[in-house]
Amino acid sequence: MNRAWAALRARPYISNVAGYTALFASADIFQQSVLSRRRAVGPESHAAPGISWRQTARVAAVGFCFHANFNYRWLSWLERMLPGGGVKAVMAKVGVDQLVAGPLTISAFYIGLSLLESKDDILEDWREKFWPSYKTGVVFWSTVQAVNFSLVPPVARTIFLGVAALVFTIFLCHLRQQQDHELKK
Repeated sequence: MNRAWAALRARPYISNVAGYTALFASADIFQQSVLSRRRAVGPESHAAPGISWRQTARVAAVGFCFHANFNYRWLSWLERMLPGGGVKAVMAKVGVDQLVAGPLTISAFYIGLSLLESKDDILEDWREKFWPSYKTGVVFWSTVQAVNFSLVPPVARTIFLGVAALVFTIFLCHLRQQQDHELKK
C-alpha cells in the first residue's frame, strides 16, 4: 500500500488518469457480465450474451479522453476556487460540482459513446437518458463529493472519484443498455 501511495504522490496525473480509465472499463465489463445476464435469462432468451470488448473499449475511451482528464483538472480548480474542508466550503464545492460538472460529465458520457458508435443522431441517447441520469446523479454525487471534499486528501480525490464513478458508470451503462434493449423489442 505504501508503494501505491508513493506512486500516486510521485505521478498523480498519470496514476489518476490510468486508474480512472481502468475503473470505467471495469464498470462496463461488470454491467455486461452481470446485469446483462440477468436480463438475458428471461423466457424469450436462448443464452446469456458475451462481453462486447468494443463496447468496453468505447466506455474506457470516454473515461480516458474526457472523464479522467476533466475530473483531475476540475477537482484542482474547485480546490483553488473554494479552498478548505469546512462545512461551508464543502457545501459550496458540492453545489458547484452538481451544477457544472454533473451535467457536463453525463452529457460527455452519452454523446461520447454515440460519437464512437457513429450513430446518426448523436444526441438521441442524451435526450432520452440525461434527466433520469442527472436526477440519480444529484443524490449519488452530492453524497460522494461531500465525503471526497471533507475527508480525502487532494492528491487522491480523482481516484476516489473514479472508484465512485465505477458504481455510477455501471448504472449509466445499465440504463443505456436497458433502454436500448427495450427499444429493439
